[in-house]
Amino acid sequence: MPENPNSEFWKNLKPIENSQKPDALPEVYLSKVATDDDRYYVPFTETVGSRPLWINVKDNSWADILRAKEAGLVNRHYHPHEVFAYTISGKWGYLERDWTATAGDFIYEAPGEGHTLVAYDSGEPMKTFFIVKGPLIWLDENGETEGVFDVHDYIAMCRAHYEKVGIGADYVNSLFR
Repeated sequence: MPENPNSEFWKNLKPIENSQKPDALPEVYLSKVATDDDRYYVPFTETVGSRPLWINVKDNSWADILRAKEAGLVNRHYHPHEVFAYTISGKWGYLERDWTATAGDFIYEAPGEGHTLVAYDSGEPMKTFFIVKGPLIWLDENGETEGVFDVHDYIAMCRAHYEKVGIGADYVNSLFR
């Protein structure tokens, strides 16, 4: 049990014994993931960093906190699979859309949507929780394919950064599920 209950109605419930199947991996538990500790944010572009929270190699997907401490830009791209986003702080949007996300906003991106992600200078860092399924297809200014970025590229980028900042490349392995 994480902590002892006080007056909660369920305080006498016992935890399930052997709650994990023999081959199941444990959950990923990370405390205070939207930290301001720069070491955890892997430079994704010159102005935006990504803190990986969960990585699934088999499905080519990951969850992260994307952060821009001031005005930021993620290169033009589209997703052949769906993406989910929840804004924690700051302001961001897509040049191609008519909305601006702020704290508490949820965005669902349908497969095949192209866009240019921008973070606004809003007096607080833009921090957004993303679940990315599948690769990012980089686009040029005309919307033509320029490259591909998948989970393997993400892992390599994260390992190199964590090794450089002293956290250690093996930290990334703890996020695999």
